[in-house]
Amino acid sequence: MSERLLRGVPVSDEQIQAWADEAERGYDLADLPSPRPGRPPVGEGPAAAVAVRLDEQTLGALMEPTAPEGITSRSDAVRAAVRELPYCL
Repeated sequence: MSERLLRGVPVSDEQIQAWADEAERGYDLADLPSPRPGRPPVGEGPAAAVAVRLDEQTLGALMEPTAPEGITSRSDAVRAAVRELPYCL
């Protein structure tokens, strides 16, 4: 048998069986912790991550006009700039 680890700690077959037995008995959903919120939505539907490389001059030009508007993250600045393009949205 290969050694099973959970966060770097060995887990015995007995412990795995105990967890399986507990799961088969079922859980009271009221006892489960509340789900933590994930990243906030950025529009309608699922979002795609897009990697873009910018030199320091371009990045500075992108971030400079956004500071007075309260935009502080690069992602928000890129989204705002794309929305300003005449052929987008």
